[in-house]
Amino acid sequence: MSIDKTLFKKYNVHGPRYTSYPPATQFTKDFTQQDYYWHVESSNEDPLPKPLSIYIHLPFCNALCYYCGCHKFIAPQTSTVMSYLDNLKHEIKMQAALFNDDRQVQQIHLGGGTPTYLSTEYIQSLIKTIKENFTLSNRYDFECAIEIDPRTTSNEDIKDLVEIGFNRMSFGVQDFDPAVQKAINRVQSKEEVTSRLQAARDAGIESISVDLIYGLPKQNIESFNQTLESIIAIKPERIALYNYAHMPDLIKSQRLINAKELPDTNTKVELMAMSIQKLLDAGYIHIGMDHFALPSDSLSESLINHTLHRNFQGYSTHGDCDLIGFGVSAISHIGDCYSQNTKIISEYKDAIESGTHPIIRGYNLSKADAIRTDAIQQLMCNRSLNLDKFGYIHAIDTKYYFAKELQALSVMATEGLVEIDNHTIKITDNGCLFLRNIAMVFDDYLQSAPNNGSDNYPPQKINTSGLTQLHASKKISFSKVL
Repeated sequence: MSIDKTLFKKYNVHGPRYTSYPPATQFTKDFTQQDYYWHVESSNEDPLPKPLSIYIHLPFCNALCYYCGCHKFIAPQTSTVMSYLDNLKHEIKMQAALFNDDRQVQQIHLGGGTPTYLSTEYIQSLIKTIKENFTLSNRYDFECAIEIDPRTTSNEDIKDLVEIGFNRMSFGVQDFDPAVQKAINRVQSKEEVTSRLQAARDAGIESISVDLIYGLPKQNIESFNQTLESIIAIKPERIALYNYAHMPDLIKSQRLINAKELPDTNTKVELMAMSIQKLLDAGYIHIGMDHFALPSDSLSESLINHTLHRNFQGYSTHGDCDLIGFGVSAISHIGDCYSQNTKIISEYKDAIESGTHPIIRGYNLSKADAIRTDAIQQLMCNRSLNLDKFGYIHAIDTKYYFAKELQALSVMATEGLVEIDNHTIKITDNGCLFLRNIAMVFDDYLQSAPNNGSDNYPPQKINTSGLTQLHASKKISFSKVL
């Protein structure tokens, strides 16, 4: 793989991460609980009902990390946390009552916020509630994962979490440079982090993930290179290399970051190129977007076997599951709908205590949405799209249906990012670094032109102010897209 820094600069603009299609910006308050119930019933009645994946959002943190865009609450009162946990358990019971007993849970993920803000006793009580109300799969690939903050977790806690049943752990590292850590208000020593990682290894965790961020204030090539070398020496199975997006108008905590200390565009591109090359040289496989994994990891195996999936947790090996989200702001994906819980704890509490689901908005996918969802999923996960097979499955003339998309991709083909013939769109190794850009070509919600006319539910148009307008007169300019 050759890393073209010029292309990185060219395709440098914010865009959806396509953890869903349509993106969450399209969710509407017109979506009701009755819509949700209908989709759950429909999924239950499927001749081969999908297994389930559970996500629990624990939004509490001890301190504010300035860069973080997650939905969180900083050091709330104990009574608020205890009430929230009680409501979570009630929501688990309410949701479980909707699903047939044959819907086994294949995946559990605790995210935040900071899940390890809670003691292991409280975490154990949540898992116990899930086990009492859902049927957990005994498959070899059953996954129980949790996000770990090394600052709020001891080595003994790691052992306890393994005993509870967690077999995957994700550690927030970001950067080992003390100056960077101070600038983002996340101070944790390398010794502290590596001790937790080793404790996870010693406790039998076979899949460890580490989160890193490039583009943070005071970051430079030399210091971040040292962070990468330290992480590579530990050999976590997965590494997420995130791009810091500075959006203080949308994320208030980022206003506490001194924008003058952020790396300039050239330095940021150098950071990204250096990091990617270093991970590839260390034997990691680029899964897609910001995910890297060792060849022996299940993500790499899924990439090779074409069973990879992308959802609200990023890349996943459990693409055949319906996803149920619990807690404030959590998103569910059941059948052909998305739904999201309220982000306000008091509203969440009132809904649960009144016996109603705390759904605040959602989306019913149309036929056109389903077609584009499949195209984006295949390109982002399989790195190719068989036009003939795709057309047969969806009963469309793919080359006609995606005529303007194919025209737009021809620009990327001249840059070596995709290869296109009469039957296939194939993303090259270099193109894998621009998966988001390629997916944006197929995003009907970024278009000014109407839908292809094959559906009775034309998409709602979003306000694209602040974003590059991708489609104009049914042609796409890729002068600045990422």
